[in-house]
Amino acid sequence: MGQSTQKMNRRKFLGQASCAAIGATTVFSTLFNLRSLQAAAAFNHSAVTMPGDYKALVCLLNAGGMDSFNMLVPRSQEGYKQYATTRSNMSLGLDEILKINAMDNHGGDFGIHPSFKHLQQFFESGRLAFVSNVGTLVRPITKQEFYSGMVPSPLGLYSHSDQIMQWQTGLPDQRASKGWGGKMADLLMASNENQTVSMNISLSGSNIFQTGENTVEYSLHPTRGSVGIIDYQNQDWLLNQLRRKAIDGMVALPYQDVFKKTYINTVKTAIEGNEMLANILNNAPDFTVPFEAESDLANSFQMIARTIAGREKLKMSRQIFFVEYGGWDHHDKLLEAQSDMFTEMDTALFAFQSALDQLGVSDQVTTFSMSEFSRTLTSNGNGTDHAWGGNVFVLGGAVSGQRIFGTYPSLLLGSGNPQEVGGGSLIPTTSTDAYFAELALWYGVAPSDLATLFPNIGYFYNTGSGSGRPIGFLR
Repeated sequence: MGQSTQKMNRRKFLGQASCAAIGATTVFSTLFNLRSLQAAAAFNHSAVTMPGDYKALVCLLNAGGMDSFNMLVPRSQEGYKQYATTRSNMSLGLDEILKINAMDNHGGDFGIHPSFKHLQQFFESGRLAFVSNVGTLVRPITKQEFYSGMVPSPLGLYSHSDQIMQWQTGLPDQRASKGWGGKMADLLMASNENQTVSMNISLSGSNIFQTGENTVEYSLHPTRGSVGIIDYQNQDWLLNQLRRKAIDGMVALPYQDVFKKTYINTVKTAIEGNEMLANILNNAPDFTVPFEAESDLANSFQMIARTIAGREKLKMSRQIFFVEYGGWDHHDKLLEAQSDMFTEMDTALFAFQSALDQLGVSDQVTTFSMSEFSRTLTSNGNGTDHAWGGNVFVLGGAVSGQRIFGTYPSLLLGSGNPQEVGGGSLIPTTSTDAYFAELALWYGVAPSDLATLFPNIGYFYNTGSGSGRPIGFLR
């Protein structure tokens, strides 16, 4: 190699040394976005310690549109008859469905997909609940109002990109870049004594859900944990030593320009945060129930458990975790794909909940599912298509479990079903606003702040009534 090709000018070297590594964590990768720089500059460093008051939310986004009417299935004679007739070749056999014994009467017997053996146990032990027929709503709407357009429907209904955005933002009538998890972190930022590591930790990279005005997520790799700047800690090679020296020299210099100062301060904070978090993750306990090593989903939940194990050393009172589990757009081969994916989910959640039990925090961590929409009740031949309302689950020691909340809809087609608007798509009977608001209240958001997160909440819940939870699935 000639001398000219070995030369590297200082600016290019620093850019490659920092920016290539910066891609390893989301905090770094967003630095060149002006909005993130402004958010970092405005970051509130005041801290309020709340000993023993730890709470965490774990968001499981089932991306692609999960067919959730094969997750929660009626087992009564009339209910199953409707289900089997409408779903035709997409239905499960009655003898396959795992029976659950709901504490409420909710219109009859129900069961869950045969892959959910552990979720069945969680339900029966009172730690898991379902919320039925949830979906994005601008305001309550009838079938007639939907057809006439007199009441607004969610923007881009049935669109993956619009609906997955709306579940993350809580804004069904607009396209936005801030998520309700990020806005919650903005509101409760001072709850954590540690301001070096973000309240919001993602196992799936950048996402709208955890992005706020003053908050960006900290990304962990499902198996490698906190990666940081590439080879910053590895000093075995001369080039790595030179790279670290250059970065340290860059961040040690005084800067007058506000954006340069913000950039350098954020790089310093990220380096410190990576060192702190990497040390905690490396010293996490072994869990008695093993996580499936070949599953990215299980690895993500294991990394969350390892992070939670270090909550006291991290001086965290509040944390929000995000995992995206994609691949649910089953226009084809639905039954086979669901069986495999539900099994993977069931196994990962069992290991995760067992880890939380071992850590003694199962009452303080609530895991909740969401998906941009459910799928049509009707078959397209070998799969199902995009629809609207669907079923979700909530798992944890704080859950009022062994119950089905909301209204499980009729599965009939046509004019006899007030929720069915064609092709087996159902108008939701519970809004995402109410679902999210309940999670936010449990997490510590004041009722008066709910409208900041969910501007349409007043159509679904009276924030000033003091009448309790919007739905009731959390104690």
